[in-house]
Amino acid sequence: MYIMRNKDLKSANETILSLVENLPYFEIENLRTLKINTNYLRIALSRLSKKGEIIRLKKGVYVSKGFIEKTKAESNFSVFLEFLASKIYPPSYLSLDYVLYENNILTEIPQNFTSIAKNKTATITNQFGIFIYHKIKDKLFLGFGTKRSGDFLIFKATKAKALFDFLYLRKNIILNKDMAKELRLNLESFTTKEKKELKEYIDLEGSKKLREIYYFLFKPRYS
Repeated sequence: MYIMRNKDLKSANETILSLVENLPYFEIENLRTLKINTNYLRIALSRLSKKGEIIRLKKGVYVSKGFIEKTKAESNFSVFLEFLASKIYPPSYLSLDYVLYENNILTEIPQNFTSIAKNKTATITNQFGIFIYHKIKDKLFLGFGTKRSGDFLIFKATKAKALFDFLYLRKNIILNKDMAKELRLNLESFTTKEKKELKEYIDLEGSKKLREIYYFLFKPRYS
């Protein structure tokens, strides 16, 4: 059993904060170089979290308050959150409502960060919002790109792939043209190239149902 004295705890806290202040996120593994006993580390992290000096992103993953304040001061906070979406549940990429709204396909502001993941469907809630991840087949885990903004690398679907993912998850409840129209998607901006990209994903997925949905939304008949 390890008993942590107050002066030891204070020293550990200061050492941890100095190490992580420039990290966009960190885990206990990142602190092994400190040569602090694991039990001490857990106690210190718990205390720092309660004091608000570090923020829990999910179990075992944190970010320092100082780093957050820095990103806000540099007007990079929204970029940081997009970066974070793929880091707290990898591999994943932003898609669905989040990207469709960004491209004016949906008019209703999304309340959550929506992503596609290879692993099981999950929801992670922390101080910064709700991060929702929908599982997709491995062969359909594509159609996204990487964008670097400052120090942050963001994984995000193309407009066509975001629409495919959106329809793919709803294909069993879109039964006819009227139900497709009820989605209230603004598709006027879809270019011929983007429609072709969307059809490529539909071909890869291979279901008659998604072909029908494409026809409901776009016309002329899928070919």
